[in-house]
Order: sequence, then structure tokens, then C-alpha cells
Amino acid sequence: MQNWMELLPLALAMLGTGIFAGVLAGLLGVGGGIVIVPVLDTTLGVMGVDPAIRMHIAVATSLATIILTSISSTRAHHARGAVDFGLARDWGVFILLGSVAGTVLASRVDSSVLSMVFAVVAILVALKMVLPTDNLRLTDHVPGGLAGKLPPVAIGGLSCMMGIGGGSLTVPALTLMSVPVHRAVGTSALFGLLIAVPGTITYIATGWGDLRLPVGNLGFVSLLGLVFIAPMTVLTAPLGAKIAHRLNQRQLSLVFGSFLLLVSIRMLYRTFS
Repeated sequence: MQNWMELLPLALAMLGTGIFAGVLAGLLGVGGGIVIVPVLDTTLGVMGVDPAIRMHIAVATSLATIILTSISSTRAHHARGAVDFGLARDWGVFILLGSVAGTVLASRVDSSVLSMVFAVVAILVALKMVLPTDNLRLTDHVPGGLAGKLPPVAIGGLSCMMGIGGGSLTVPALTLMSVPVHRAVGTSALFGLLIAVPGTITYIATGWGDLRLPVGNLGFVSLLGLVFIAPMTVLTAPLGAKIAHRLNQRQLSLVFGSFLLLVSIRMLYRTFS
């Protein structure tokens, strides 16, 4: 068990991560996991946690912090009329189903698989946002029927495998369906809650009793990471939302895509190094 002096740098790193992740959550409609997961993965590696479960802990802890972050970010976007509750009703159940399925699958694979999923999906999303595709539309409305149910299932499943609130997938998906980017960002913040709650519960259950887990874990969720990250994300998410509504659509897409590209390159390096 590490003494308090050894844990101090970790605590400071978690606080800084929480501040940055919170601003990003409000700015881009993500739960901050796109920041939290790679930082936690690196930190757990420094602490000597078994590489086979490092990404599981990072992903699970990230989802736990996203619960509070999504509430804070959703309230901020709702105050600006940017949350589509009708779409949330249509997609909600299917996002929940995908979240549970993705978490169960993630708990059964090695950390390297989760790292690869994280990196590949992030690169694809980043390229879509960075390239001049703002006017690209696959449809002029969100489709109904079976075709309209596949995207939320995929978003829920992949998000829980990546430890993200879904904004990294929901925002580009909705913009391709002709939803304005600010409304897509605001609605994706609400979807983050529907992803994080079942994902966190399932990661706690699937990791329960694993003898490889470090002290202070509840299943795959690190309580230390949760305590230090979550409060900062909640406090700073409204600031990100305020910044988002001062940027135009192209600026918001560039910020979103550039950051994702950097993170995905880092995760690919982690996978093959």
C-alpha cells in the first residue's frame, strides 16, 4: 500500500485530469473519458497495476466519473435549449442495451484489445471532424425503423468499451444525420448519462472479486480516481459549455477532431510499444 507522500502526485494528476476533462465535456458534449482513459491507463502503469486489467480499470473509472459530469453538462446545454429530448426518448433504450452488451464483452477481453478499439475508433472520428466534411450529410433527418436503432446500439457498446460518454461517436453521427452541431453536442451530453450508469454497474459486477485489482477498487472502478476526478469535472463542465456556444460550427469541429487525433495516436503507441 502506497504511503500518503507517494499518493500525492497521483492525487494532483487526478485533479488536473478532472479539470481538463470537465471543460472538454462541456465544450464537446463528451463525458471527459477521451481524456480520463489514457491518463488513468498511464498512471496505473506507473503504479505497477497488472497490464491485463489496466485498461479495464481506466475505462470503468472513467464511466463512473461521467455519471456526474453528464448531469452537469446536460443541465448547462439544456439551459441554452440545445438538448433534443425527443431523440433521447427514441434512442435511450437502445443506447442502454448497447452499453450493457459492450461492457460485458469488454470485461472478457485483454487490455490491449480495449486500447486498440479506443485508438481505431478515435482516429476515424477525428478524421471525420478535422477534414472539411462539415456539409457532408448521409440523410436529411434521423432515420426511424431498424436503421435508426443500429446507431444508438453501436454508440452504447463502443462507448462502454472505450470508457467514454458517447459524445465522440454521437456528435459526428448526428451531424451526418443533419442535426446541427450545437444540438448534437448538447444531446450527446444526455446520452452520456444513459451510457455511464449501466456501464459502471456492469463493470463493478464483472470485476468483483478479481484478485489482481489494486487496493481501493470497487470491481473495476477505482474509488481513488473517482474521488479526485469527478468533483473537478462537475465544477468545470459548465465552463466548457459556455465556451462551446461562443464558437462557430467549423471551429468546434476542428477543436473536437484535433484533440481526438492526438489522443488516438497516443493510444496506438501504447498498444504497440
